Amino acid sequence: MSWHTVPAARFAEHAAAWRALHAACGAPVLLSVEFVAPLIEHMAGGGELLAWCEKDGQVVAMALVAPAGRASWSTFQPPQAPLGLWLQLLEEPLEPLLAGLLRALPGFPLVFALTQMDPALTPRPEKSAALGTLDYIDTARVTLAGAFEDYWQGRGKNLRANLKKQRARLARDGIATRLELSRAPADMARAVEDYGRLEHSGWKAGEGTAVQAANAQGRYYRAMLERLGARGAASIYRYYFNERLVAMDLCVEDGASIVVLKTSYDESAADGLSPALLMREDACRRLFDEGRLARIEFYGRVMEWHLRWTDEVRTMYHINYYRWPGLRRLRAMLASRGSRAAQAHG
Repeated sequence: MSWHTVPAARFAEHAAAWRALHAACGAPVLLSVEFVAPLIEHMAGGGELLAWCEKDGQVVAMALVAPAGRASWSTFQPPQAPLGLWLQLLEEPLEPLLAGLLRALPGFPLVFALTQMDPALTPRPEKSAALGTLDYIDTARVTLAGAFEDYWQGRGKNLRANLKKQRARLARDGIATRLELSRAPADMARAVEDYGRLEHSGWKAGEGTAVQAANAQGRYYRAMLERLGARGAASIYRYYFNERLVAMDLCVEDGASIVVLKTSYDESAADGLSPALLMREDACRRLFDEGRLARIEFYGRVMEWHLRWTDEVRTMYHINYYRWPGLRRLRAMLASRGSRAAQAHG
């Protein structure tokens, strides 16, 4: 078993190997070439590496990695990537892979962090002398099984009554709602522009985190959605009050799931209304009725509104692997001391 590394900027040279491994291990769309390559092109800082492991002439693991502070590396983890950028054949034991990668990375790192792992895709490993895990966030999904009406009756009475009341108010005011779905690659540039206008009108604009067609985030989302759209794996939901665009979802799909990457709405159109939740109800109804997919994934931190939509919640996690077992014990001891000190002064 041997690990190799090259600058991540050379990802295109190894995209065929990534694509083959992605298919072999049944990984989700969030780890596809079309999702990952634009991350390197638009969100990388330049110090990232592409690493791959060969065993008996076969590539059994690949990862995009980056320096993560003194004597440590981690999977490359820009905010736009919900999952750690790591692929491996499921039959390969994790610890030997991590041990070999740690030895192959430059600068003699002492720890490697495998970040934002989903237990629904990769079961959380048991702790060992050199390996520890850490909770990341709780995230939610909706299983698309059965009829929408049965699912909807299982939601809280307050949610159902609130949205019903909002729809009645819109009807009284002569406002028709409309959900539009776009999947064509040619529509993705305009979709990112429309989304940017919505997000730029809200609180994110004040924090400088809003997507705009001309910034790095906007360029990333356009490139990624166009590439996935070319294989029928991108979905843009637009929601209108009459002819006014009031909410949008940017989504990607694979054979089993649709992932809601970004949601925004026109805050000035709210006025006691919830454009994003009205859109979510109509989009869910459509997905249940289509029967194409098995689940909706959100992958963000669970918010109060998620819990009104579903009770399917799981905890994502990080993995820390240490060059020497003693380092893990030392870090755990120092963390324990810090916790006791904080409690003493609390």
